[in-house]
Amino acid sequence: MSKNNLRLSAQICTDYQLMYLCIRNLIIAGNKQMEVKILKVVRQGETFSVQSKQSENGQIQKCNIVLKELGGKFENEYVCAMLGNLAACRFYEGDVVVATLRFSTHEYQGQTFQEILATDIVKVNK
Repeated sequence: MSKNNLRLSAQICTDYQLMYLCIRNLIIAGNKQMEVKILKVVRQGETFSVQSKQSENGQIQKCNIVLKELGGKFENEYVCAMLGNLAACRFYEGDVVVATLRFSTHEYQGQTFQEILATDIVKVNK
């Protein structure tokens, strides 16, 4: 299933069983791993501008969001960055979302860091 078809499928699904069928694919591209997950919003920070060589005006909007896997009290949490138009979207504590997350790593001064970028987030209708 292509990434665009996966995104479209996630947007038209309305119940959890169907959502599971829509998102069970894992996409691997080069050294970046992408996963589509059903998550709950813990909190979202304020949007701010950062410098970007890829943007026309040299700046892009950025916002951080904390997402948690569904289940119990001690499920995994992800601190993700949202960029561009996605950074302008507002999600609220407790919202259930389908998120496409891109995991990547880089080294800096001998230490390895992991970055998680939310490339797409769609709120699930309850």
